[in-house]
Amino acid sequence: MRAVVFDEFGGPEVLHLGEVPEPAAGPGQVRVRVEAVGLNAFDGKVRSGAMEAAFRTPLPAVPGLEVAGVVDQVGPDVAGVALGDRVTGPAARGAAELAVLTVWAPVPDGMDPTQAAALPVVAETARRALRILAPRPGETLLVHGASGGVGGLATQLAVAAGVRVIGTASPANQDRVAAYGATPTTYGEGLVERVRALAPTVDAVLDAAGSGVLPDSIELRGGTDRVLTLADPAASGLGVEFSERSEHSTETLAPVIGLVARGEVSVPVAKVLPLAEAARAAGLVDDGHTGGKVVLVP
Repeated sequence: MRAVVFDEFGGPEVLHLGEVPEPAAGPGQVRVRVEAVGLNAFDGKVRSGAMEAAFRTPLPAVPGLEVAGVVDQVGPDVAGVALGDRVTGPAARGAAELAVLTVWAPVPDGMDPTQAAALPVVAETARRALRILAPRPGETLLVHGASGGVGGLATQLAVAAGVRVIGTASPANQDRVAAYGATPTTYGEGLVERVRALAPTVDAVLDAAGSGVLPDSIELRGGTDRVLTLADPAASGLGVEFSERSEHSTETLAPVIGLVARGEVSVPVAKVLPLAEAARAAGLVDDGHTGGKVVLVP
């Protein structure tokens, strides 16, 4: 089958179309004919070789951590799903014509597959972060990267739960943060003073940006308790919790799909490109300023 492949570690230019064997659904799995593939920053870290110290990636490899598609094979010990059902979920080697899912959730009628493929990773990560920080109604949560995929969804979920959110973002994305129901402010020098002018107390901090904001976050929080980063490797040296272990489940994903389908929260899709333009798509993701998810379609 056709897939996006890299035969060596490097930049986006190492990605190309190739032929790889078709996967088969094993016990507890379904196989889908892929309609859309969501790309993530983690794809770039694996492709560059930056993750080799943590785990090995056999080459040639296929990127793609989340897909939406139509079930075309059901493995043993699977119930509640049938051939032809539209589903989305986390994947390995998803940037291909066929992919295998171990966790999935139904895609509602009318939801575009490019939107569905943008949800599995951000849904799991945002809900995990909020579960760890446990902000309560009336508390103030500071979210760094509040206009991005994970930060934006975490912001919207927290606001819906009655939490006051102050969200940092670039000047160009202040309106988006405000539209999510948060109080926006910018990054950079003077951050501590700007946040303190907006809220005398910060009860919890979520860093979804990894842009060196942890020292200011600790100062605003008055310590490292309830300060969490999803993206800054400096965390261990500062005594801040770094959460990176995914905990995918249908129970985590399905409610977010429902919220998006009803228009109650938004996870923007910034760019949709064909598999043949995977290198270009990866470059956009690596740049980190897309304003939404980048999605590939076969």
